[in-house]
Amino acid sequence: MTENYLTLLEESLQEKLQVMADIQAYNLRQWEIFRSDDVDIDRFDEYVAEKGALIDRLTALDSGFEKLYAKVAKQLEGKRDQYASQIMKLQKLISEITDVSIQIQAQEARNKKAVEDYFRKEREGIRNGRKSSKAAINYYKNMNKSSVVMPQFMDSKK
Repeated sequence: MTENYLTLLEESLQEKLQVMADIQAYNLRQWEIFRSDDVDIDRFDEYVAEKGALIDRLTALDSGFEKLYAKVAKQLEGKRDQYASQIMKLQKLISEITDVSIQIQAQEARNKKAVEDYFRKEREGIRNGRKSSKAAINYYKNMNKSSVVMPQFMDSKK
C-alpha cells in the first residue's frame, strides 16, 4: 500500500515537471514576442491565458501531492530504510523541480522587464504623437485666425 502511494507521489512529481516545462516554453514564446519588431499583444494575451491554465494545473498537483504526502509520511515512520530507493527518487525529483522553479522565476522576471520596456516605449510614442498633433492643431488655428491682408497700396494706373 505504501509502495503504491510512493509511486503516485513520483508520478505526481513527474507530471509537475512536465507542466513546468510547458510553462517554460510559454515563457520563451512570450519573450520572443517582445524581442520581435512587430509585437503581437493578442498572441501575448493568448499565451498568458494558456499559461494561467498550466499554473492552475500546477496548483492542483501541489495540493494533491501535499495531501498524499501527509498520508504516506505517517506510514513511512520507522520504515524509511525499506523504501529508501523510492524516497531517493522523490528527493531527486523535488530537487529538479526546485531548479526548474528558479529558472521559471528568472524567465518571469526577464519577461516582466521586457513588457515594462515595451509599454514605456509605447507611452512615449503616444506622448510624442500628442505633442505633434497639438502643434499641428495650434498651427492650423493660428493660420486660420490670420486673415489674408489685401494690398494696401494699389496702383490705379493702367
